[in-house]
Amino acid sequence: MPSSTHSRRQFLKAGTAASVGAAILSSSAVYAAGDDVLRVGIVGCGGRGTGAASQALRADKNVKLVAIADAFADKLESGLSQLKSQKDIADRITIDEDHKFVGFDCVERMLKSGLDVILLCSPPHFRPAHMKLAVDHGVHVFCEKPVAVDAPGVREVIAACERAKEKKLSVVSGLCWRYHPAVVEALKRMHDGQIGKIMAMQCSYNTGFLWNHGRKENWSDIEYQMRNWLYYTWLSGDHIVEQHIHSLDKLAWAMHDQPPIAATGTGGRQVRTEPAFGHIYDHFAIEYEYAEGVKGFSRCRQQGGCHNDVSDHFWGTNGICHIKSDNTSIEGPNAWAYKDGGQHNMYQLEHDALFASIRKGDPINNGEYMTRSTMLAILGRMAAYTGKRITWDQALNSTEKLGPTSYEFGAFEMPAIAMPGITEFV
Repeated sequence: MPSSTHSRRQFLKAGTAASVGAAILSSSAVYAAGDDVLRVGIVGCGGRGTGAASQALRADKNVKLVAIADAFADKLESGLSQLKSQKDIADRITIDEDHKFVGFDCVERMLKSGLDVILLCSPPHFRPAHMKLAVDHGVHVFCEKPVAVDAPGVREVIAACERAKEKKLSVVSGLCWRYHPAVVEALKRMHDGQIGKIMAMQCSYNTGFLWNHGRKENWSDIEYQMRNWLYYTWLSGDHIVEQHIHSLDKLAWAMHDQPPIAATGTGGRQVRTEPAFGHIYDHFAIEYEYAEGVKGFSRCRQQGGCHNDVSDHFWGTNGICHIKSDNTSIEGPNAWAYKDGGQHNMYQLEHDALFASIRKGDPINNGEYMTRSTMLAILGRMAAYTGKRITWDQALNSTEKLGPTSYEFGAFEMPAIAMPGITEFV
């Protein structure tokens, strides 16, 4: 990573800087307009990974899944079995035994086997390293959200996305609302000024408990944490980063992806306090400060038996915009409501866009907003964990790197639960 510090202005420019020298074409781009088979590999065989693989196979009639990777052999086999059970795509799953890759080095070995597209769906901690490897090998990327769990990881992904531009590689993000027609239309209307100048924003991702796989006696600390990765900040970033990023991404989108000035916030563990839930929080409330006095208010909760709310609201000088999946609308002089009524699978649409871009030889690069929205979520976590007002520049230049220094299945003590006013910003 560059040794110089990163500012808000530099971060805005990072995704648009011109490359120096001739662009390097990837192997896929050479025949992008043809009907050649596009060889796909999947990393991470959980629900989102197998979902992404099935959507990739449905996005283009001449795509084949030729390689699969996971840290754990049983997860790999269960994911592969689930994919093969889908009759409409089963005949395009052509994975030989020597194209099944297990372990911490599975991605590097898989990329050497020959791929055109890789789907990065492992726990978020590993995505910066996997992103770098994929771009180094000249492979198009679908990268689930978030792209990192700490600022050094975000900076690594920014650099990888810049190299992807130079190599004319597509990079599509798992921030799927950017591909949902109702939300796309709502944001276009806001950007066109139909609610006037945005003055305040509020987003919620309040939901219930999620899965937990428990612990087996023969699992080491690392294996146990990786199999229950949601509940460890070094693996997931905490749920504000892993899940609530979808809501925060819409705030960022509304602000044309301009970073905030700073954030303050609160959070903690009230209900989900058992050891099975690791050390992450079960609720957050963050206030983001933007230029010209604009405020963004964010809340998220993973607590059972409570009122759920996943929605976003934007107050302008000439109206209000409400977003709740297909139920998007504007109140005010430019009143509007989305009325398409069609069933839109945004997960499928993002893969349709990825593979269409490869065929056309016209790369998509979502790197700018996927790194900014990831950093926005990390900033919120930092503010809540420390209890401090943290500026964007402080957060982006943070040196805190989460997780072990080397990877092997063994002991790894769970970090302490963050305590506002005690936990220090690094």
